[in-house]
Amino acid sequence: MSPAERYRAAGVDLDALGRAKARIAQAVAGTRTELSCGLPGAFGGMVRLPADIRDPTLVMSTDGVGTKVLVALAAGTHDTVGEDLVNHCVNDILVHGARPLAFLDYIAGADVPADTLVGLVEGVARGCRAHGMALAGGETAQMPGLYEPGHYDLAGTIVGVVAEGAALHGDRVAPGDVLLGYAASGLHTNGYSLARRILFTEQGLGLDDDVPELGGPVGDVLLRVHRSYWAAIGPVLDRVHALAHITGGGIPDNLARVLPRGRRARVRTASWPRPGLFAYLQRAGGVSDDEMFRVFNMGVGMIAVAAAREVDAVRAAARQAGVETWVVGEIVAGEGVEVA
Repeated sequence: MSPAERYRAAGVDLDALGRAKARIAQAVAGTRTELSCGLPGAFGGMVRLPADIRDPTLVMSTDGVGTKVLVALAAGTHDTVGEDLVNHCVNDILVHGARPLAFLDYIAGADVPADTLVGLVEGVARGCRAHGMALAGGETAQMPGLYEPGHYDLAGTIVGVVAEGAALHGDRVAPGDVLLGYAASGLHTNGYSLARRILFTEQGLGLDDDVPELGGPVGDVLLRVHRSYWAAIGPVLDRVHALAHITGGGIPDNLARVLPRGRRARVRTASWPRPGLFAYLQRAGGVSDDEMFRVFNMGVGMIAVAAAREVDAVRAAARQAGVETWVVGEIVAGEGVEVA
């Protein structure tokens, strides 16, 4: 038995992995930008800092897409979660006013088919191209015994840059500021463990079941791509005082992360239309309002804090990008987040 055959018998097919990497290289090559340097396929990815940014400061973040990958596996659709990953990470550094520069992906699994690996990276590459960002490198790890055969996990690291003096920290948030909510495209990448339990285990639904209240087949609804807010907010970053990406922990926990001491956010939940998906999950699962707002984004994927005089300009930028917004509350003196 050759070394390759022995490794294949142990659960890792080097030949198949090599073929997948050759196809992945094509997707990666299409993301190179004018800031890319070094050779593709090297041990590390390289990008230059933009010359037009004064006092450039790197902003970095790492995240994943959680158990949404289980929906992707069941549906046999993998490129969308790759794009989810990029958009989620772009939003995380956008909160600090950062422009995306480079991305690294990490795929770990066992006996993951080559087409699945390629689909994941093609989705990541599509997300990178949409933001003018280089997919500078990544890692694919086959780990039989740690993962179930055919299963994988997906994570990524983003590197962005912002002028130090322009970075958003939330320190400018003041009483009288307005809270603007940006429409989400669905669940985004959070709350899938609870959503899957309600939809699949408790309600017995399948991916192809069309539930009118959800607005389409269950699989399509759950795999809607996590919206990026770069196009909607990037042009007006200098007009906002803070941004909160509404991910795990929902509106209360994430909005609290950008409030300085002595500032309280009042969120009026009746100020935006709650999508049918969330109403269905709450009713079918018997979930309390408090739990819904801490697990799900409830239709608001990002909240901007801006002075009242800037609201029209900030909303106009979102409208230009095709993203609906609502005035969802205000900042007052005090502490914490009030959701009512």
